Amino acid sequence: MPSFPIARKLFKFAKRARRNWLTRHQNSFNFWIHMLGIPLAVAGIPLLFVADWPWGVGAIVGGYLLQWIGHQVEGNDVGELIPIKRMLGLPVVAIAPQYAETAPSPSDRG
Repeated sequence: MPSFPIARKLFKFAKRARRNWLTRHQNSFNFWIHMLGIPLAVAGIPLLFVADWPWGVGAIVGGYLLQWIGHQVEGNDVGELIPIKRMLGLPVVAIAPQYAETAPSPSDRG
């Protein structure tokens, strides 16, 4: 564990974010299609500035499309849409039902 206080906080945040991401991407197809879609979408940002803009837009849209397909297969919502859906009061599926841990009911808590 790093000795600097800010580094400890960043390390703790990164560990929690990684655990959350892995929980939301348990289906192997969804996981691996994200391994293609994320770099493609990120590569689209510099492409907007160094190539003709349709290449950049195509890479961003294509990368997000791959990720959306992965979430459709897994059965949960795309992470960027969850806060928007919550703000609008719409139902959210953060973790696919087949992977969600069953929460104890109030009567089980004792």
